[in-house]
Amino acid sequence: MSDYVIVLNKDDDTVSFIDEPSQEVVKVVAVEKNPHEVAATKNGRKAFVSNAGAESISVFDMTTLDIIDTIRHPDFRFPHEGKITADGILILASTYANKVFIIDTDSHEVTKVIPAQRMSHMVALTPDETRAYVSNIGSNSYSVMDTSTYEWLAHYPVGRSPEGINVSPDGKWVYVANQDDNMVYIMDTETHSLQGRIRTSDVPIRVAFTHDSQYAFVPNRLGNCVSVIDTARKLEIKRIPVGFWPGGTDFNAKGELAYVANNKTNDVSVIDVATLKVVNSIDVGIHPDGLIFCRVE
Repeated sequence: MSDYVIVLNKDDDTVSFIDEPSQEVVKVVAVEKNPHEVAATKNGRKAFVSNAGAESISVFDMTTLDIIDTIRHPDFRFPHEGKITADGILILASTYANKVFIIDTDSHEVTKVIPAQRMSHMVALTPDETRAYVSNIGSNSYSVMDTSTYEWLAHYPVGRSPEGINVSPDGKWVYVANQDDNMVYIMDTETHSLQGRIRTSDVPIRVAFTHDSQYAFVPNRLGNCVSVIDTARKLEIKRIPVGFWPGGTDFNAKGELAYVANNKTNDVSVIDVATLKVVNSIDVGIHPDGLIFCRVE
């Protein structure tokens, strides 16, 4: 078993693999133009890197950290973020195509293309994986998909330019980060009614929940900080200073450390969840953005 933090460096077209226990970069691999986001299979043995500028997806064998395939499709236009279900289906939002792609992670084939709202961008899954949520920057909305049929159930309005979206591990809340009004919307997953709005720092773009759903970490791109939201109180309790232009954020297996990619300082901040303080900084490539923790079984 191996634990990695996978970091995508947008402007030097590389992927940095950080050995999570040692917090050291152990390999850097060149990919196609402008890698943005990455998703891993549940067993961690494959990772799928969306190369937004090349309109392709690089497939990595995580046991060797090597590229084993490249997925292309004529409808890919700025392929962005996706999530992979337990049965190996990648649900991928393609921002300028205004579409969602269904991809088999065994065969690496696109099996379905679904029209979406304008600038579909980020994807989140409910804990039981029966629903997928997609943020739509250009439509000021998020969409809910039935993952058994790949049909849209509804589209819900939120704030201006919603980008970050995630579902709490307990399945109760959908958090949507709206970058143009500096606000996080809290939506109930049953009724999709608005439960609260939290003003953050400048340009919130991602949402990551601690494993116990106690906190939501929201990186603020122009605020150069991470907002920590107490989910029970629906309250921002702290802003943690990190590097410039923070983006991709994820937690390690035990949930005691958070990793945050900083675009303009070319590093990853390591945050101790217990103290809510930065405890380390790891140098990576140029303009790191997408980031996930991956455990390879």
